[in-house]
Amino acid sequence: MTGEKKEEGCVFCNRVQCDDQENFVLHRGQFWYMLLNLYPYNSGHILLVLNRHQPLLGQCTPDELAEMGQLLSVMEAALTESFQPDGINCGYNGGSSAGAGIPEHLHMHMLPRWNGDTNFMSTIGETRVMPQTLDQAYVRLLPIVSKLVAERS
Repeated sequence: MTGEKKEEGCVFCNRVQCDDQENFVLHRGQFWYMLLNLYPYNSGHILLVLNRHQPLLGQCTPDELAEMGQLLSVMEAALTESFQPDGINCGYNGGSSAGAGIPEHLHMHMLPRWNGDTNFMSTIGETRVMPQTLDQAYVRLLPIVSKLVAERS
């Protein structure tokens, strides 16, 4: 966006400790934190970010991988309960040639999808169609994520 001041340092490292509500952080685990994507493809686009600065999934410890699996499961359940999507996309881009916008800091994407949604708009029209603001998605997801994490702990 034009006029925005570029953030200094790594945006993900900067959010390891921050105001959760202001930064749309939904949950903090031991090794990962979950937050809404500030530049979502669809409403409810969630990121799972490793607390430490490193780029690839293969460099994660067994404990980090175990927590990642648990939190991806929570994310899927929260999106399903909150948004009732027809499907879900989940993945990560390992390296800039794979499309990673921040290739030096591992993060996973999960987003709800619907039959006939407008996801192609980002690629073709450089436009994103958002039926909800980030604030609305945060308020919708936060209690569900909190409940699911508590149930699975």
